[in-house]
Amino acid sequence: MNTYKIFSLLTLLFFSSIIISCNDEYQVVSPDGAISVTLTLQNGQPYYSVSKNGSQLISDSKLGFQLKDEAASLDNFKVLAISEYAYHNTWSQPWGETKNIEEKYNCLKVSLEEKNATKRKLDIVFKVFDDGLGFRYEFPEQENLKEFVITDELTEFNFVHDFDAWWIPAYGEATDYEYLFQKNKVSELSQNVHTPLTMELGDSLFVSVHEAALVDFSAMTLKPEGTGFKADLVPLSTGERVITSTPTKSPWRSIQIGENAGDLITSYLILNLNEPSKIKDESWIKTGKYNGIWWGMHVNTQTWGSGEKHGAKTENVKEMIDFAADNNLSAVLVEGWNEGWDGDWSSGEFDFDKPYDDFDINELSSYASSKGISIIGHHETGGNVTNYERQIIDAFEFCNKYNILTVKTGYVTKKINGKEWHQSQFSVNHYNYVTELAARYRVMLDMHEPVKATGLRRTYPNLMTREGARGTEYEAWSEGNPPEHTVILPFTRCLAGPLDYTPGIFDINIRTKPNNRVHTTLAKQLALYVTIYSPWQMVADLPANYKGQPAFQFIKDVPTDWEDTKVLNAKIGDYLTIVRKDRKSDDWYLGSVTDESSRSFEVTLDFLMPGKKYKAEIYADGLSADMESNPTDIQINQMTVSAEQTLEIQLAAGGGQAIRFQLLN
Repeated sequence: MNTYKIFSLLTLLFFSSIIISCNDEYQVVSPDGAISVTLTLQNGQPYYSVSKNGSQLISDSKLGFQLKDEAASLDNFKVLAISEYAYHNTWSQPWGETKNIEEKYNCLKVSLEEKNATKRKLDIVFKVFDDGLGFRYEFPEQENLKEFVITDELTEFNFVHDFDAWWIPAYGEATDYEYLFQKNKVSELSQNVHTPLTMELGDSLFVSVHEAALVDFSAMTLKPEGTGFKADLVPLSTGERVITSTPTKSPWRSIQIGENAGDLITSYLILNLNEPSKIKDESWIKTGKYNGIWWGMHVNTQTWGSGEKHGAKTENVKEMIDFAADNNLSAVLVEGWNEGWDGDWSSGEFDFDKPYDDFDINELSSYASSKGISIIGHHETGGNVTNYERQIIDAFEFCNKYNILTVKTGYVTKKINGKEWHQSQFSVNHYNYVTELAARYRVMLDMHEPVKATGLRRTYPNLMTREGARGTEYEAWSEGNPPEHTVILPFTRCLAGPLDYTPGIFDINIRTKPNNRVHTTLAKQLALYVTIYSPWQMVADLPANYKGQPAFQFIKDVPTDWEDTKVLNAKIGDYLTIVRKDRKSDDWYLGSVTDESSRSFEVTLDFLMPGKKYKAEIYADGLSADMESNPTDIQINQMTVSAEQTLEIQLAAGGGQAIRFQLLN
């Protein structure tokens, strides 16, 4: 084995390439030596295994693909060469959960060639970090493999332990990811599951399987096999998994590994497996908070389509702009502004540059600009991407003309164009095309009903946030989200990237819809602004429900761009406490949330600067607070604290606590 020299300079690469002729076994270890990955060839078939601290985590697991041709199986390989290098760099996000991210890994690249007459070549690349690993397949340009079709991916994840898994199904009637998570032993699973798939073994081992840099490929789901999984690519409507040509690369298959649940939240492995930003001038990319013409449609006080209750009327939007300007918000989302919502809008026949007659874009653009507020345009496609792509350049030019800096896209349909899964190669390519085009027109994106997040926000930081989960709207028109849902999301869906969960509902009992309600306390709605990360956070409720509410001050104050993030305590599905430091000040913000059980614990404040005093503005569940019987009982107080202190946090059933720590000296 090679001994790696870990470099502390900004960027330094070292390559070696040699012909291998012994044992067909190659190993790469993490910089701290705790994680080791071994690649072997067994009768010409590549396998890998993973160990953590000397104990096997993944036993021999197959690698490779099945192709659609006369010599379908890619196997019977020999090793042509290996390349090894160490890498150490620190890079800065233009926005994010933390500003500076260390990128430190050891890399092994194994170049393979089939022994038979086809002599097709395949490279397998491993990057091993202290918090996990990623591996990908690279098909170099070659005479015997040009255009080809992948019919199956053979990658396995043969875990040696029967983990507890937090999972949602990969296919079904819901819009892709919009399910409640379930918890089962891996050996009990019987259907394909989405990634990120998070697993735990007691309180000492936590693993999440996902993918990074999903480009021109189908998304990976996981098919259970015993205590492990096999990769199963989302098919195209024609049945093929991927249609491609050399040279090409697969997404990274990622495995994050932590010793506690919080380690997964503060792992940036997914981002580190993506390419640096392709946007040279990022000055136009901003974070912020927004309200909008949105919740009124969900609680039936307004409509998307035209008529007496049309939400996107000029006077309604101006009221939203006034509210945003008065309350430290940055933008106003307007849904239902464009022609196409009347009748059967699920057909997706929208016009993206033709407002309804009662939506005066000229007046609203000028009015918003005068108030320092931008408009977030809504591009609902109904899944008809053929119609959207036909108009998309005109749509983005419309945005530029009227100072619409951000667009929320939507794909409310079971299948794109009536036939393609949201995670198929066809759909992946559409979402990425929209992202790249939006960057060209300097438009930020908030994608709903999206392809899964895989860290591409590093490469295209205008890709701000997305849905891809069961969000707040379910509280308005279904049985709602149970209190543990928002204590599961940070460890599962949110590991993929920012989530536009749309918190901030103060009318917990939803007076306009008596059979529905929000399953949290008011204090928990505040805490969600810290525990669920998004660079654009919605202030989701109707403005009238915030008036006269002292608790609204926290929403006015809380930032959406952070210098640092720390997890103080965590148990998946039970509780979570996170602190984040504002990037523009010395203030810290705490969010603590629980499931249906009340809880009490102490947290140390050693994240604060030593020797300094802070004013703690505390928004806590009241003494009689309960998500069902008394959800709006909230207690607001202040105290002076320092880094040397501990603080007691008490959470009601379904409750939470939010704190702003403001530096005093």
